Amino acid sequence: GLEKAMGLRPTLLPWLVFGAGLTGLTLAIGLQWFTNAFDYPLNVSGKPLFSPQANIPVAFELTVLLSGVTVFLGVLALSLLPQYSHPVLTSRRFRRATADRFFVSVEADGTDFDAAKVAEWLRGLQPVSVEILEEEATPARLPRWLLLGAAVLIAVSLVPLMLIAAHRAGPREEPQPRLFTEMVDQPKYIAQDRSPFFEDHRASRPQVPGTVARGEMQEDDAVFRGKVGEKWVERIPIPVSRALMDRGQKRYHIYCATCHGLAGNGDGMVARRADELAEGTWVPPAGLGSEPVVKQPDGQLYNTIAHGVRKMPAYGPLIPVEDRWAIVLYVRALQRSQHAKVEDVPEDKRPALR
Repeated sequence: GLEKAMGLRPTLLPWLVFGAGLTGLTLAIGLQWFTNAFDYPLNVSGKPLFSPQANIPVAFELTVLLSGVTVFLGVLALSLLPQYSHPVLTSRRFRRATADRFFVSVEADGTDFDAAKVAEWLRGLQPVSVEILEEEATPARLPRWLLLGAAVLIAVSLVPLMLIAAHRAGPREEPQPRLFTEMVDQPKYIAQDRSPFFEDHRASRPQVPGTVARGEMQEDDAVFRGKVGEKWVERIPIPVSRALMDRGQKRYHIYCATCHGLAGNGDGMVARRADELAEGTWVPPAGLGSEPVVKQPDGQLYNTIAHGVRKMPAYGPLIPVEDRWAIVLYVRALQRSQHAKVEDVPEDKRPALR
């Protein structure tokens, strides 16, 4: 109750600490959500990307850290500390102020203050001691030698940093030394590395037969194989749209046009070059507008893209399932453009054909 008797009002320190703790809590939760659930999500055994329970330790630590730092710095700032030139530091009795005594300091700056009268009133309270301390008249500017010494110290302290920067940026014959090598020299195997632990001495293990990755179960044979039972599907089993057509055109130009040509006539740049070489091992690509190809069901075209045929390699490892159906859709558009009928042209544009 001493502060109430002296009329001292509560400070802003509790609110500053509360704000710092709330800031630490918000930063910890927000940063963990951003890194784990938004910027770099990792699916670990199907666990949720973000859960409050897993983020409590970091949130607690950052809350306590910012609160503690704010308490320390806030006390100094609100008390206008440190003040190494304060007159109380010249008193020998002040050394016990932080041990087993407390003191009351009455500060005044003006001509209306009667120091002797105030000291007499304080002695009436029966204190251990009452002292009148005068502020020493010292120059406001720092000594010149102190400024020069600080400048020299700063300049000298920059030399090691400059040498380190020059060493790191300059060319070298050996890798730069590292103080902490745990992240560089990890006990792990890299791709295609050798391992004495396994019988085949391969660190990269083959896939276990019969296993399916989570979320990769291909249950719809019509979509993933182009078949229903043992029959090819007649029509594309996924929704057809303009976007799918445009996607198919782009994928066709990347993977198919090199051999089959832009119009599907089998005159792509690879086919033309093979004809020029005439080495005898080249099998000309089929014209996509030919009758045998036109009569093939959509599922058979899909299977050809996925698994290849004759000299054509399998593009299944390169082209996703939806993109394969997009290519099938675009191939059908090419075929229809080469076997179009008058009925396929809008009535308002038919006169332009004559």
